[in-house]
Amino acid sequence: MAKKPGARARLRDHFLSNIGRKMDASELREVAGGISEWARRVRELRSEEGYQILTHNDLSELRPGEYVLNDPKPVPAFDRSISKEARAYVLDRNGFTCQQCGAVAGEPHPYDPTRHTRLQIGHVIDKSQGGSDDTSNLRALCSVCNEGAANLTLDRPSLHKLLVQVRRATSDDQRELLRWLKTKFPKI
Repeated sequence: MAKKPGARARLRDHFLSNIGRKMDASELREVAGGISEWARRVRELRSEEGYQILTHNDLSELRPGEYVLNDPKPVPAFDRSISKEARAYVLDRNGFTCQQCGAVAGEPHPYDPTRHTRLQIGHVIDKSQGGSDDTSNLRALCSVCNEGAANLTLDRPSLHKLLVQVRRATSDDQRELLRWLKTKFPKI
């Protein structure tokens, strides 16, 4: 008997069969078999497999909960392997407790009592932002907090502070920012 493909494989096949078509969260949840962690599987397609799946953060014409894959060719992804030893060290150092919400491994989660707390290892500074896999840059996070923590910046800069930073950046970085803004806002 052939093994049924997992949620990530089903989502990958669905995106690749629908290049350039906007898909919403309910469609992708259904494709993934109704699992609660379907969004994590989409992030894995981006971060581990390198598929450039766009969201409202990347393209202004997309609303929150909408996704699109315009190019079937993945780009090289970051190596996301953290050794078993480093994982064990970080979990022990953090007392098997989520460093964001305080949930303890194996106990009912304080924000979702229907789920038991599962701990994962998260980066303080994400790899996409230049962070490393060194244990000083790792922390224990529950799956609920880690799902919402990807590249999270707690406070957004004001327009004034943002403009100051852009003006201080190199000309090459300013040009790269302009290129990115043109792809995010293609109709302006």
